Amino acid sequence: MKFVAILSLIALFLCSHLSRSSPLDPIEVEPSHLLPRPLILQYTSSIEEPSDSTLTQLRCDSWRFAAEANNLAPWRVVPTECGTYVRDYVTGLAYRFDLEMVARESLNHARTVEIKGDGMDAWIFDIDETLLSNLPYYTSHGYYGLELFNAHEFDIWVEKAIAPAIESSLILYEEVRALGFKIFLLTGRSEGHMNVTIENLKRAGFLHWDKLILRGPNDKGKTATAYKSEKRREIEEEGYRIHGNSGDQWSDLLGYSVSSRSFKLPNPMYFIP
Repeated sequence: MKFVAILSLIALFLCSHLSRSSPLDPIEVEPSHLLPRPLILQYTSSIEEPSDSTLTQLRCDSWRFAAEANNLAPWRVVPTECGTYVRDYVTGLAYRFDLEMVARESLNHARTVEIKGDGMDAWIFDIDETLLSNLPYYTSHGYYGLELFNAHEFDIWVEKAIAPAIESSLILYEEVRALGFKIFLLTGRSEGHMNVTIENLKRAGFLHWDKLILRGPNDKGKTATAYKSEKRREIEEEGYRIHGNSGDQWSDLLGYSVSSRSFKLPNPMYFIP
C-alpha cells in the first residue's frame, strides 16, 4: 500500500506539470516582480521663478551654444535680446579663455603629429577672428553682430591694417611653425587686399608663413565652404598632408579635403556659409 501511495503522488506531480502551457508561451509574472514605473523628474512648485534677466541670459547661452555647434539654420544677425550678451562675452574673460582652450588643444594635437621631414606636413589658418581680431571695428560700430554685415565699412577697416593679433593664436602659430609644419593662410579676403593683409599680419607678429591664399576673380560668388574646399584640394594635390586647420567659421573647416583635425574658434558675431 505504501508503494501504491508513492506512485499516486508521482503521477499527481507529473500531471500537474504536463498541464502547464508550452515553454514558448509568455510567462506570467507575479505583480511583485514587475519593473517599477519609469523615473520621471518632477519639479516642485516651490522653485522660484527666474528673473527676466536670468531668462535672457539662459536663452542667449542656448543660442550661442547652438551657433558654435553649427546647430542653427544659417543666421544673419544676432538676436536682438542677445546683443548685450554677445558684447559682454567677446569683450570679457570668457571669450579669451575659450580662445586659449582651442589653442591649447590645437597645440596638443600638433605635438602628436610625426613630422616626416620632407616639408609636406601642413597646417592651415584662417585670418579674421582666427589670427587677427576685428573687435576694435565692432566696438567702434557698437553692434557686435546685431546689424547686417556691411562689406564697404569692413573694407575700410581692413585697409587700415591695424587689427591686433589674437594672443593665443599667435602663440599657437609660432609653436606650430617651430614644430616643422608648413603654414598656409587661407582667407576669404580678396586679392585686392593682399598688400594690406600682409602688412597687418606682420605688424601683429605673424611672420614666415609659406603661402597666403586670397579670393581671386574666379572665386567670386562661391560660398566660403566651396572656395576653401577647392583651395585645400589644391594644397593636397601638391602633395601636402593637412594635419590641422584652424578657423572661426564652420565654412573654414567643412566641405572636402578636410584636415586630420579641425579646430573651431568661437565667434558668435557673424556667420559665413
